[in-house]
Amino acid sequence: MDHDGGVDDYLATMLLMTMEHIQLLGVVVTPADCYAQPAVSATRKILDLMGGESIPVAESTVRGINAFPYLYRRDSFVVDNLPILNQQEVIKTKLVDELGQDFLIKALQTAPEPVTIMATGPLTNIAYALDKVPEITHKIQRIIWMGGALNVPGNVEKNWEPGQDGSAEWNAYWDALAVARVWQSQIEIIMCALDITNTVPVTPKFVQKLGKQRQFPISDLAGQCYALVIPQDYYAWDVLATAYLGNPEAFTLKEWETEIITSGMSQGRTKVVPGGRKILAMDAVNKEWFYSYILQQWAR
Repeated sequence: MDHDGGVDDYLATMLLMTMEHIQLLGVVVTPADCYAQPAVSATRKILDLMGGESIPVAESTVRGINAFPYLYRRDSFVVDNLPILNQQEVIKTKLVDELGQDFLIKALQTAPEPVTIMATGPLTNIAYALDKVPEITHKIQRIIWMGGALNVPGNVEKNWEPGQDGSAEWNAYWDALAVARVWQSQIEIIMCALDITNTVPVTPKFVQKLGKQRQFPISDLAGQCYALVIPQDYYAWDVLATAYLGNPEAFTLKEWETEIITSGMSQGRTKVVPGGRKILAMDAVNKEWFYSYILQQWAR
């Protein structure tokens, strides 16, 4: 898993850890929607809480082109300091010595079979791996990516980023060149774009349902995380993308031909163009199943 330390990245990690049919080879934390040190610390504490202390965590040092707003990134400090994650003095989950981008390469090279990369942040680590070891393409079965906006507006708002036209999504905008590099590969890409995440808001009613499960530590933690962001318009971005691994049959996919805009006012836009790079995008989801599923999975 490659995440970038936003609140929904931690929640996606928590969901992934409940999937008994998934073998998690490691977690790379990208310093995009976070500050690196608290994001790495929070990730390790979450794995400790969920019995995943044997799963290695690696801190990437890649840098994007356009920084996330600091108001987004400071949430990593809040999550790292939640009381439920600080009940033990020593973190057991190992932080590997090598850089996250190099750990990704090593994990792929040593895997006995091709690997699925669950990417809930920018694609910079993957682009780095493809440039450094091009033949590693054959060790990546597919990339499931929460990113992009195909036929809806992006979430890089003009008041945050003057000079942009509002068509880009943040994970793509942080490093559009990296997305374009991954688009040059032949790896299967399944996108969870804003088109579908816009249909799964995190509402006060849903957070209240989590609150009724507070006897379960994971539900308690998830509820606290969502309570942190509930004052804003918030959607189950990374959690929805990760839920695909739990039950692909609950989703319908649609093929699109696309290109990545890497400069100008539309930098970071995932544009639908005839003859472009073919990708699969999550087109619809059984929403009743989705909300019930994450409540059920976090009831532990």
